[in-house]
Amino acid sequence: MHFKIRPAKKEDCKEISRLIMELAVYEKMPDQVKIAHEELERDGFCENPFFQCLVAEVPEEHKSKEGFTVVGYALYFYTYSTWKGRSIFLEDLYVMPEFRGNGIGKGLLCKVAEVGKKKECVRLQLSVLDWNTPSRDFYAAKGAQDLTVSEGWHAIRFDGQSLDNLANEAAKI
Repeated sequence: MHFKIRPAKKEDCKEISRLIMELAVYEKMPDQVKIAHEELERDGFCENPFFQCLVAEVPEEHKSKEGFTVVGYALYFYTYSTWKGRSIFLEDLYVMPEFRGNGIGKGLLCKVAEVGKKKECVRLQLSVLDWNTPSRDFYAAKGAQDLTVSEGWHAIRFDGQSLDNLANEAAKI
């Protein structure tokens, strides 16, 4: 199947928002999505964007059953390792189910890696849910290492009240 991968444009944010919700449903967490396309437009297409995104697009003759031509996306941003230097973090990689198995996911992943290499990043990092065996197998087949197993790293998060509490403590320091 013919497809192209291109940098997302501001006008793609409604489609990206739709795909984000599809991914959240797949990950069994649709209630966790709290942003809409307006936040994507604001945060990804400003003077200092918080993220960048690639979209996978098929020709009109191969559009989805629902009529969509944007069928996948990869959303990423840059991070920094004090041990290794420049890094790129892949927040989301998603391809609509009816388009899987056509190389679109691989294409998106490879393009993100290419972007990272052009920016002199030394690694590409991402997180995968423990039950998501198809994705874990996909990444492993491409050479990814599971750091939970090999190095014992755990993903840690502060949000909501715990983030507020930390930020409020700063005023007392």
